[in-house]
Amino acid sequence: MRRRAAEAATPPGGTIRPDPAAAWPPTPGADSAGPRPRSLQLRAGTRGRSHVGDPQAVNHATDVVPDVFAMRVLLEDSGEMFRVTNCRSNMTVRELKEELDLTAGIPSNLQRLQYLDRGILMDDATLKFHDVIPGGIISLCIWHYDGWTELVLAAVEGDSSKLACLGVAEDTFYRTANSGRFDDRQWKKWISQRAFVALYVASHRGHSEAVQYLLEHGANCQGRSPVGRTPLHVAAAMSRLDCISLLLNYGASINAKDTKGETPMSLARRLNRTQSERRMFLFYWLVKMGTKDPLDPVVNRAFQRVKAGFRTKKEGKM
Repeated sequence: MRRRAAEAATPPGGTIRPDPAAAWPPTPGADSAGPRPRSLQLRAGTRGRSHVGDPQAVNHATDVVPDVFAMRVLLEDSGEMFRVTNCRSNMTVRELKEELDLTAGIPSNLQRLQYLDRGILMDDATLKFHDVIPGGIISLCIWHYDGWTELVLAAVEGDSSKLACLGVAEDTFYRTANSGRFDDRQWKKWISQRAFVALYVASHRGHSEAVQYLLEHGANCQGRSPVGRTPLHVAAAMSRLDCISLLLNYGASINAKDTKGETPMSLARRLNRTQSERRMFLFYWLVKMGTKDPLDPVVNRAFQRVKAGFRTKKEGKM
């Protein structure tokens, strides 16, 4: 019965790959949490029942956990729920954060993950160490220091008026206890980072008005998350066509590679985001022909020929 109950609660796996990450700005306390007391840990598959003194029962519960499974992640501050597939028991928390960089559109260095007893999950520990079970819900919070939570939530909402008051342009009056001590160089770097994070999140959510506001006020569309992804990567992955066009018009590159070597084009292809791929492909050929007018007859005929060859080549690989 225990085996059947655990298997029934196991959602199917999927295809999301982890990437290595950099770390900016520094995330205080990300690895500071020590191991939890054994009395607080629940063994995977036990459904909360104690098996003290019964190693056979513990081994049996562990055996029913599949090699690959799916989990849900709740962004506590906004109430959004995300599904992460292709999870493994030996997957590290850092790898999970790198997946959420794309799935939830939150740069990994701003994520704080919690499970069960609400303790912060240590980056270098595995999901098995933290007793994460298939189908479990992990809480994702944004680090509250230096005003990052308010900034991310404003970008999630796509509220340009809120973003304007939260330090995304150099003429802002917004200050935090930390930024108030910055010199001019540090101040500009901090503002640039905030503008990029807001652009990254807004592009992921498809808020084109907020994206345009940020780009007009100097946000860097070629900036990168700790996983090496640009706002165009997440816009392409989520099929945010209006955001894709805006980012391309401001200089975003369809050939920018993340730390796994994926470009926005290859990412859209892997995730079967056909419209995203076509939008970027069209822009590429318009630029190549020296115009941005898709209605130009000469350009349109040339594009249709290239598009037909592109489609044939793509179908031949299937």
